[in-house]
Amino acid sequence: MEAQAQGLLEAEPLRGRDEDAVASADFSSMLSDEEREELKAELVQLEDEITTLRQVLSAKERHLVEIKQKLGMNLMNELKQNFSKSWHDMQTTTAYKKTHETLSHAGQKATAAFSNVGTAISKKFGDMRNSPTFKSFEERVETTVTSLKTKVGGTNQGGGSFEEVLSSTAHASAQSSAGAPRRAEEELQC
Repeated sequence: MEAQAQGLLEAEPLRGRDEDAVASADFSSMLSDEEREELKAELVQLEDEITTLRQVLSAKERHLVEIKQKLGMNLMNELKQNFSKSWHDMQTTTAYKKTHETLSHAGQKATAAFSNVGTAISKKFGDMRNSPTFKSFEERVETTVTSLKTKVGGTNQGGGSFEEVLSSTAHASAQSSAGAPRRAEEELQC
């Protein structure tokens, strides 16, 4: 008998077939007229309370919207605030902090590596500039520039800087082009 009583008092919710059985059962024959009237009155009272609560909730939601409008809060602002709060919350997690530290450390190592590569390249270029091959190339360029300067008509045989060579070449070019129109005018006058 005690086992049957425990079965009736189980706290587990009804499922599937149990719900169907309860829904199709006719308990009205087990109730007295007084109990039936009390349950009907309670049912009407619960339905009225639910309706009242829905109306109160709807009024509260409208009031909430009005307050938000007065404060200038709209959906976009709320989304921004929620995103900012979520971003802040995420940044305070240990996983984010560890990842940030790891990436920061990796960035520092990468910067140091790039700096070392740059230094090595600069050193290689310096070594290359001091090499006999580069010196030979530099001398050939200087000889060629001197030769061009002499052919163009420069009087300075000392070599000079690249800027001086360009300047004298431009001057000689200007003189030869300025003399050409005068000759054409002289030939026309004859």
